[in-house]
Amino acid sequence: MKPGMVPPPPGEESQTVILPPGWQSYLSPQGRRYYVNTTTNVNGYHASGTPAHPPETAHMSVRKSTGDSQNLGSSSPSKKQSKENTITINCVTFPHPDTMPEQQLLKPTEWSYCDYFWADKKDPQGNGTVAGFELLLQKQLKGKQMQKEMSEFIRERIKIEEDYAKNLAKLSQNSLASQEEGSLGEAWAQVKKSLADEAEVHLKFSAKLHSEVEKPLMNFRENFKKDMKKCDHHIADLRKQLASRYASVEKARKALTERQRDLEMKTQQLEIKLSNKTEEDIKKARRKSTQAGDDLMRCVDLYNQAQSKWFEEMVTTTLELERLEVERVEMIRQHLCQYTQLRHETDMFNQSTVEPVDQLLRKVDPAKDRELWVREHKTGSIRPVDMEI
Repeated sequence: MKPGMVPPPPGEESQTVILPPGWQSYLSPQGRRYYVNTTTNVNGYHASGTPAHPPETAHMSVRKSTGDSQNLGSSSPSKKQSKENTITINCVTFPHPDTMPEQQLLKPTEWSYCDYFWADKKDPQGNGTVAGFELLLQKQLKGKQMQKEMSEFIRERIKIEEDYAKNLAKLSQNSLASQEEGSLGEAWAQVKKSLADEAEVHLKFSAKLHSEVEKPLMNFRENFKKDMKKCDHHIADLRKQLASRYASVEKARKALTERQRDLEMKTQQLEIKLSNKTEEDIKKARRKSTQAGDDLMRCVDLYNQAQSKWFEEMVTTTLELERLEVERVEMIRQHLCQYTQLRHETDMFNQSTVEPVDQLLRKVDPAKDRELWVREHKTGSIRPVDMEI
């Protein structure tokens, strides 16, 4: 539910203009004619004070105002009528769910941030409330933390690769079975060499992981927290201003009630002629009541301007947060895809290091090895015979 505007009170109906369905004409204490759509709560003043046709249709009451004619307010909006059409929660005015039609979403079917975080939510860890915008900021900061932890995870993966490469290189230099001869000896030497080649592959893999995955994850939006803090302060300031304007409305409404009560009391005194000065007092009380009404209209107008500004900034900022979140997820997805690509390449290179081993193992020939060894190490081919007497 998105915030609405404080509605004006009913006034003198126009007798000269046939209004479209759902529209009503009112007259302010200054004699200014304005119109209200009782369905959407949209209103507008006619500058000259003479009736003018209101628009045939109206957009949502929360759309951005383009001038004073779109700002809601009156000199004496009654608290009773406000409660009939609107409900104020934590200084934000919403359409009353029992009397106002369901609002159209700004981005239907998209589950957009700009449609679902207008109200405050009860804080599960305390007795207070958390603003809907604060929840969005918390998600953004949590996303930044998750991104940082992913970078740390990749760093641990890099360390494993580096240690593995170091151990492979060390093992390749081991002299065990180095005296093996023949074609099998050649194959064994190639096995040891393949370890050194594999160590090089894993070192390159770890280096690419650092430059193409870990570092981008760590450095993405380095000043993000600072930017989010500025954004939080901006929206919070607008919300504080809204609360201040609402307090002014309530104070002005209370003052108007007191002035009207004083005027009513003096009118009753005049009727029963309790005082000769009552008529003059009534004029004075009427002037004060009118002034109080003007003050209330001004406060309501300032409140609506503040709420409109807050609304506009909320829409703009929540859509920006939504864009940033999509961008963050896409960035992480791309770099994790890069990780899997590097992993596939590493497997391919590792396979290439053992291919020479496979080739030499297929050439191992025990008979040939025996021939070569015998030729090199033979001591004589004459066999012993029996001794003669």
